[in-house]
Formats: sequence, C-alpha cells, structure tokens
Amino acid sequence: MRRLVFAANWKMHHGPSAARDFVARFSELAPPVPGRSLWFFPPAPSIAVVANALEGRADAQVGAQNVHWELKGAFTGETSTAIARDAGARGALVGHSERRHVFGETDDVTRRKVGALLAAGMTPMLCVGETLEQREAGETDAVVRRQLDAALAGLDAEALGRLLIAYEPVWAIGTGRNATPADAAAVHRVIRADLAGRGARARVPILYGGSVNTGNVLGLLAEEELDGVLVGGASLDPEAWAELVAVGA
Repeated sequence: MRRLVFAANWKMHHGPSAARDFVARFSELAPPVPGRSLWFFPPAPSIAVVANALEGRADAQVGAQNVHWELKGAFTGETSTAIARDAGARGALVGHSERRHVFGETDDVTRRKVGALLAAGMTPMLCVGETLEQREAGETDAVVRRQLDAALAGLDAEALGRLLIAYEPVWAIGTGRNATPADAAAVHRVIRADLAGRGARARVPILYGGSVNTGNVLGLLAEEELDGVLVGGASLDPEAWAELVAVGA
C-alpha cells in the first residue's frame, strides 16, 4: 500500500513563538491518519520548538531547510548535520530550487550534503526540477537526470532506500501555476526509472512540490506515481495545513 508523505516547507516564516502556536493548533485539528506521514521544515531557530511540540506523535518528523556538509568549522551562518540533529531534526531539504537559483547551490554541493546527511543517519529530501526555459526547450528529463546523477553518485541500494525525492518544477513554485497531475506523474516515472537503474530495491517516496493547495492536492495524489507533496505557502496556516493533510482520507 502506498504511504503518503506531506511535507511543509515554512521557508523564512514562523519563528519559535509562532511555530509553537502553529503546532498546538494543528495538533488540535489534525489527528494522525493511517498510511500518512508528515514532515515539517521550519527555519533553523524553530527546529527545537517544533520537535518538542510534536514529541510523541509518531507520524510526524522535523527537518532542517538546509545543512552544511562539514561537521564543524568557520562557516558563519551555516548549520551542520550534528547541530541540526541535536536540535531535533531528523532530515533536511537538499537542492531546493531557492538554494540552487537564489543562493547558487551547485550539483556538487547537493552531492556533499546528501552524503553528510546519510552519514549522520538523517534523511535527505533531495529536490530536483527544471526552469520554465528548460521545460519549453524539452529538457525536463535531461535536467532531472543530471541533478539525480550529481547528487546520488556512488550511493548503494541501502543508501538510496533512505532518501526522499521531491520533484519541484521551478516555474511552479510560489507562482500559482502547477504541473498537471499527468505532467508530474511523467517526471516521477523518469525519476523512478533512474532510481531503479541505480539499484534501488524499495519504492523511494517521490513527492511533488509547486503551488500545491487544498484545491489541487487531491487531483495530484490521484496519480499513483506521486507519493506525497512538498508544500510551501499552503502549509503556513495551521487550519489550511490540517485540511490539506487530511484530504481524501
């Protein structure tokens, strides 16, 4: 049976006080749903608050929005996997489009971060996806395969089985536009075939991200290739997030 994953990326929203209030309200509205798991990716200062607020809730985990690949050192403003884990994070986003296109994160950097997270016993959620120009040029599959190739080079079947993947077309993030369910499923099949070619034995969860909301999530999840969603704006309100994670249950 397909297990669905709902991931909330709060980006630069919800400091510790707001995060505590959010989780309290969300928990009132959204009891665990069998066959569904939740990830919360708050800003770094809110990780510990969210982890503590969700303690005892087996369906929910907390991740960092970003980590550095070194364990310690003179990297002002960065967070190591050890520090993130100590704060309560059990995974982290890697290669999110904003990290790639706003902060200049390269394919090689994604490889380093994936490796650091796996070494720390944490779950990488690797984000891949194309720009509008690349899609219009018919380069979507090639871009996604290149990003996978760079980030997953040398990983064995055991390591691949510890990943989460998120397909997030850059042109659909925060724009109100989203890929059609069929378009998303087609890219998910490309990703799944790539993982199988690398020796992945289990079904690696592949999520879709890009202007997901309560109005389109049911149609997206109707596609068997989609194992869940990575949500930005629609995850910032506890009522809306509670409604979204319960849709179709």
